[in-house]
Amino acid sequence: MNTTRIVLIEDHDLTRIGLRSALQRKEGVEVVGEARDGKSGLKLLKSVQPDVAIVDVDMPDMNGIDLTHEFRQFQAAGECPNTRILIMTMQDSEETVLAAFAAGADSYCMKDASIDRLTEALRVTAEGNAWIDPTIARIVLHQNQRNYGDTNPNTGSSTITINRMSSEDGDFVPAYPLTGRELEVLGLIVDGCSNAQIAEKLYITIGTVKTHVRNILNKLCADDRTQVAVRALRTGLIR
Repeated sequence: MNTTRIVLIEDHDLTRIGLRSALQRKEGVEVVGEARDGKSGLKLLKSVQPDVAIVDVDMPDMNGIDLTHEFRQFQAAGECPNTRILIMTMQDSEETVLAAFAAGADSYCMKDASIDRLTEALRVTAEGNAWIDPTIARIVLHQNQRNYGDTNPNTGSSTITINRMSSEDGDFVPAYPLTGRELEVLGLIVDGCSNAQIAEKLYITIGTVKTHVRNILNKLCADDRTQVAVRALRTGLIR
């Protein structure tokens, strides 16, 4: 098993110590450094070059979003290309989540997550994929449903245009729109509904649900339902 090298950047000593202790008991995870503020954390990332950095949002000198943004600029120059950022915080506001991903965060995990869930998030992130706490995905996608529908004058249907947040995201996501119905299905997928439950809630057949799910996966270039919510956020369902 490959070992995932982790750096902890967290200003609360008890939280940082607790994370380190819990992660050190997990097979395949090695904590290779820690910092108690953003500026020290940024220097640590550049020198240690971990696989994943767990970064707190709220820090006094440099918050986690600013740290992420500066580190991404450093990476753009060709340095530390393999280090990924997992934001870990108690904040679940749309503003904070979107700012974190816009800054270049790969994943977003709540501090009340179990150690098993955090370990899974670290594994997925280290493999080069995005991971987002289901609570966060649900909040953001429901906000999309409320605020970002456009009516097509030709068809009368609502669409959500995928506005790509970065050139990296643009490499794998085509600028195809999600229809209003597809967005409804997407929200129910995030809520954990099965195809049968979606069919019942939307008064459509299971075959139609399967078609919508297949279209959503194709449009968001996702391999499965777990990746759908992550990719929807990372690639700009929000305008």
